[in-house]
Amino acid sequence: MSRVRISSPALKKKFIYMRILTGTQCTGKLHIGNIVSTILPTVKLSEDEKNDMFVFLADLHSLTTIKNAKELEENRYYAAACWLALGLNPQKITFYRQSKMRGICELTWILNCLTPYPMLANAHAFKSKSEKLSDVNVGLFDYPVLMTADILLFQGELIPVGKDQKQHVEITRDIAKKFNDTYEEIFKLPEALIDEKIQLVPGIDGQKMSKSYNNTIDIFAEKDILHKRIMSIKTDCKKPDEPKNPEECIIFKIYQSIASDEEINDLRSKYLLGTIDYKSAKELLFETILKVFSKAREKFEQIDKGEIDNILTKGEECAQKVADETFYKIKKALLI
Repeated sequence: MSRVRISSPALKKKFIYMRILTGTQCTGKLHIGNIVSTILPTVKLSEDEKNDMFVFLADLHSLTTIKNAKELEENRYYAAACWLALGLNPQKITFYRQSKMRGICELTWILNCLTPYPMLANAHAFKSKSEKLSDVNVGLFDYPVLMTADILLFQGELIPVGKDQKQHVEITRDIAKKFNDTYEEIFKLPEALIDEKIQLVPGIDGQKMSKSYNNTIDIFAEKDILHKRIMSIKTDCKKPDEPKNPEECIIFKIYQSIASDEEINDLRSKYLLGTIDYKSAKELLFETILKVFSKAREKFEQIDKGEIDNILTKGEECAQKVADETFYKIKKALLI
C-alpha cells in the first residue's frame, strides 16, 4: 500500500501535532480510487496517537446531486461501513455526519458574505459544468464555501486530498485569511496533504474513476458482480502474445494502486515480454482485490446499521463540542 508523504519540510516537522480532517461524499458506493487516495492513508495516519483525526460523511454536499432521501441514507450507511471495514477506529478518529453538526450551514452563510464571486466562478467543479448553467444548482456553485466551513468550524489544519481537490483547500485558506483580517484571527490556515506517490486511479473506461461517470469498481460488491465489472475494463486490440505497454493499460494502472512492488514489477515484466493476455491480467486483478481486501470484505458484511449509528452518534458528541467552541468565538467576533 502507498505511504503518505509530506513534501514541505515545515509540515514534516509539525504535522504530527496538527488536527487532520477529511470527508467522504455520499453520492454513491465508494470505490478503489477513494480507498487508496483517502481512506487507507487516513487510517494509517490515525495509528500515530499524536494525530488528532476527524473524518466526516459529507451528506450535505451530496444534496447537490442526490435528491432521493432514502438513497442518500443508504449511501451514508454504505460509506460509513466502508470506512469501518477498512480500519477506521472510532477510538482514534472522530467520525461524524456533516448534517448533524450545528453551525456548519450558518458559518457557510457568514463566509459567503466574505467570498468574492470570481473565486467561486473559477472553481474547477463549477467551470467544468458552466457551459450548461441550467443544470447547475447554487449548491454546486457554493460547494467550496461549504467545504471551507467543514474545515474551519473544526479548526482543521492538515487536509488529506487528491490533487483535484487542492484548489478547494487553497480557497479555504483565502477565505479564512479574509475572515481573520476582517474581524479577528480565529481560524488557522489549513494545508493540503497530497500523497505525490498516489496517481489518479482510472475507471473501467479509462477516465478518472468517479461515481458520476459510472466507471467505478466497488471492492465490496458480490464476487460475481465484481468479476463482471473487472472483465468489462476497456483494452486495446493487441494480440495475447504481443508485448504491451503497462503504462497505457487501465488494468495495470488499477492493479498498480493495490498490489505490492514485487507484484507490480512481475506484471510489468509480463506485459513487456508479451507473456500475459488481457483476460489473464483481469483475472489477476480480480484475485488480487479479493486477496488484499479479504478481511475488509468479511468485516463489511458483519457491520449493521445499529452499530454504525452508535459510533456516529458518539463521534458527533465529540465533534460538536469542538464546533461549538469555534462558533462561540466567531459570534463574539461578529457581535451577533
